[in-house]
Amino acid sequence: MSKTLKQAFSPDVLSDLQKLPVKEVYSALNTGEKGLSKSEVATRIHQFGKNALQEKKDQPLIFKFLSNFTHFMAILLWCAGLVGFIAQLPELGIAIWMVNIINGAFSFWQEFRAGKATEALKKLLPDYARVVRDGEEQKILAEDLVPGDLILLGEGDRISADARLVEDNDLSVNQSTLTGESHPVHKSKDEVIRDDLSRSEQPDMIFAGTNVAAGTCKAIVYATGMNTEFGKIAGLTQTLKEELSPLQKEMNKLTRTVSILAISIGVVFFLLSILLVGTELAVAFIFAMGMIVAFIPEGLLPTVTLSLAMGVQRMAKRNALIKRLSAVETLGCTTVICTDKTGTLTQNEMTVSNIFIGGKSLDVTGVGYDPSEGRILENGHPVAPGTPDLSRLLSAAALCCNAHLVPPGPESSRFTVLGDPTEAALLVAAQKYGLAPEDLNKKELRLRELPFDSVRKRMTTIHQVSNDRIAFTKGAPKEVLELCTHIRVNGTSMEMDGKTRAEIMEINDRYARNGLRVLAVASRNLKGITGIPQSLSQYTPELIEQELTFLGLIAMVDPPRPEVSEAVKKCHRAGIRIIMITGDYGLTAESIARRIGIIKGEHPRIITGIELGKMQPEELKKALEGEVLFARVAPEQKLQVVSALQEMKHIVAVTGDGVNDSPALKKADIGVAMGLSGTDVAKEAADMILTDDNFASIVNAVEEGRAVYNNIRKFAVYIFNSNMAEAVPMIFYLFSRGTIPLPLTIMQVLCIDLGTDMVPAMGLGAESPEPGIMDIPPRSQKESLLTKKLLSRALLWYGSMEAIACMAAFFYLNWLNGWPGTPLPGTGTIYRMATTMTFAAIILAQVGAVFACRTERVSIFKTGFHTNKLILVGILVELILLSLITYLPFLHNLFNTAPLGLKEWVFLIWIPFAVLLIDEIRKFFLRNLRPRKNKGNYEKKEMYNS
Repeated sequence: MSKTLKQAFSPDVLSDLQKLPVKEVYSALNTGEKGLSKSEVATRIHQFGKNALQEKKDQPLIFKFLSNFTHFMAILLWCAGLVGFIAQLPELGIAIWMVNIINGAFSFWQEFRAGKATEALKKLLPDYARVVRDGEEQKILAEDLVPGDLILLGEGDRISADARLVEDNDLSVNQSTLTGESHPVHKSKDEVIRDDLSRSEQPDMIFAGTNVAAGTCKAIVYATGMNTEFGKIAGLTQTLKEELSPLQKEMNKLTRTVSILAISIGVVFFLLSILLVGTELAVAFIFAMGMIVAFIPEGLLPTVTLSLAMGVQRMAKRNALIKRLSAVETLGCTTVICTDKTGTLTQNEMTVSNIFIGGKSLDVTGVGYDPSEGRILENGHPVAPGTPDLSRLLSAAALCCNAHLVPPGPESSRFTVLGDPTEAALLVAAQKYGLAPEDLNKKELRLRELPFDSVRKRMTTIHQVSNDRIAFTKGAPKEVLELCTHIRVNGTSMEMDGKTRAEIMEINDRYARNGLRVLAVASRNLKGITGIPQSLSQYTPELIEQELTFLGLIAMVDPPRPEVSEAVKKCHRAGIRIIMITGDYGLTAESIARRIGIIKGEHPRIITGIELGKMQPEELKKALEGEVLFARVAPEQKLQVVSALQEMKHIVAVTGDGVNDSPALKKADIGVAMGLSGTDVAKEAADMILTDDNFASIVNAVEEGRAVYNNIRKFAVYIFNSNMAEAVPMIFYLFSRGTIPLPLTIMQVLCIDLGTDMVPAMGLGAESPEPGIMDIPPRSQKESLLTKKLLSRALLWYGSMEAIACMAAFFYLNWLNGWPGTPLPGTGTIYRMATTMTFAAIILAQVGAVFACRTERVSIFKTGFHTNKLILVGILVELILLSLITYLPFLHNLFNTAPLGLKEWVFLIWIPFAVLLIDEIRKFFLRNLRPRKNKGNYEKKEMYNS
């Protein structure tokens, strides 16, 4: 790159570009009014590259797929299947390998998510751009833009690169993709000597990915591709790695622990079978495989995945669409929710709530954009139509705006807005009073507009009213009031004194403290005033906006959603903290936060984007320990807050709807995008999409997430129950030195783990959230999925009962029919009937256990046997499979089974009732032996940990 270009586009020059006058901008960016020459374009495109978003190469899909079949447990199962083939038991090898294939396929489906965030970003950039090159207007591909190009834009155009304005004509730009704020922002070529504005707030700058809402302009490109504000967001989104969810980390830890335990047991029993029983190596291998298979819960991973999928279905019914299955459980351990204000906590429908006019304060009822819902009241009574001061105020406000109300139609069942929501609220207030904006515009024809800008903080329109020219001005109260010399009271204009001015500002401050957005409205009759030219083109703000007559104050609010307050209370009860991060102003944000209960202290800290940019990491973390909210933040700053919270060991959920939110959404443990107002980019980066844009739906989803983890523990207990019962028969065989034939075959073990246990376990995964689940803190990240208490209950309590039942069944069959007489598994009918009895006893014990596992302390007779239909279906499936394996002849050789008679079934039928009854006795003592004063809190904790 040449020295001249390095200097022109150095960070120092670009950081102060907004402060330069237009003439200096051309020279600073090494260009001119005729644009760049063809040769200069070639040089710059070589130096700066194409104006395109670069997509980071991701891991090939095939590697992602194969990784699901090469983790520790998968390798173990591949080896186990291979041993089955070596031992000339192909059916065993095939069965174990099918387990691996099923697990891998489920895991790949669970984790697969196409990286479309960059593609969605690209869709927001236009394909073509209009430029001036060599003094001529040209239409070129947007990707061929280079820094220094002079671009032309008009209403409706999307902006292709970051640029500095050099000409403008009533220009307004919609920057919602960058800032999240829906109202158009007025732009001006005039330099801005201010250091308290973020980059996106600079009125003389326009940015890639935004679009022109109104007006025309010329601008000089200063950044393209990945160097634009848009590109920086894309870069942030791409560079952020997707972290494992808490559940994924726990499942990885679980599989390693269980696999190591199973292998260790298999090796020990392999050696013991040779030393104690004297079996051959091949037989010892098969026996060891049986022990390994017995202790590995092969069905756990697919059952967890299916349970998460059921959680997804339940959440969808509560307006939350989950894109990544593991995100379901992540919600359950969320400790902090970082939420936007507009549209999420509020209804995103600006509404006039109060009017101050002629020394009186009026109330305006109704919420939203439907003019038929609400009236204007004074002391609770409707204001009579035709009141002069109110008519003039609302007429002026309705005339001095560019928004339009769209009535219900085919595309929407309610009123919608074209333009600024604040201006739409003024139109609605006028119609509530009986004024028709369309008739007003015909009667008082607009002649000229002096558009709003961030320096003046005002907008003025000039209208022909009969033979007079009237200027109507609306804007920030302080800025408008400074220009007022008179006030309208009871239809007449009076001079404004200092006392009146102070009273108006006191009213304004009171409105502001209540979180209302306040506009002042004023007018001026231009007829006959010396120095006012007849030519409209000569009208300037300095000439027109003086000696105004104050008409009144109009206060507006974006009302909170009615259900949000209760949702916030539920979060606080659940130990979840809420932090507001908004693009709105601090006082407005604080008022909304206080109204819905997010903020309760008298002096919360409000941190602006400018202040946040100067904070050190430790300083930010300290601020996050207290009551705090963030206002006017930039995209990378939202990401900064999320990162700080995660470093503080919080599980963070983040809401967002704009392109500017996508990095924070991806960085968060759970990203939540808005389904109605959200951009495609935000939806791609998020893990969950709210179909109703409602904060209360997040809280509902958290409740479902907690229920999912609770249910995972329930069916983990259920699945591990049978492991002890599957292992004990092998222990009997081993320590009897083969005198007792193997009571349970490996194929029968696999049938229990992957066949009969699966559907009832899924039923436990479908249990609804229990009462009180949102009245306890989020679970600790240090707490394992398999606690000592859970394992002892699964293996020592339920497992022991099932082991006793299955061995009793085995010995009962032999007692009835005589001992099989062979030290090793035989092929005789009596031996097959004995293994069938063991197999059937375990399945029937699991029928009793599935009802017992639904609660930790509460009696099943209180919850009801029929409240979970999927468990009943699962039990039916279990019994059908048991019948098929017992009575279908072609399955007898595969599973080493034989038909059972009436005596055998009379013995087996009591097993589920015995298991359930014994567990009910345990629950009875748990409920009644603990001191009553601790009972409530203990029940809440145990219910969640069960």
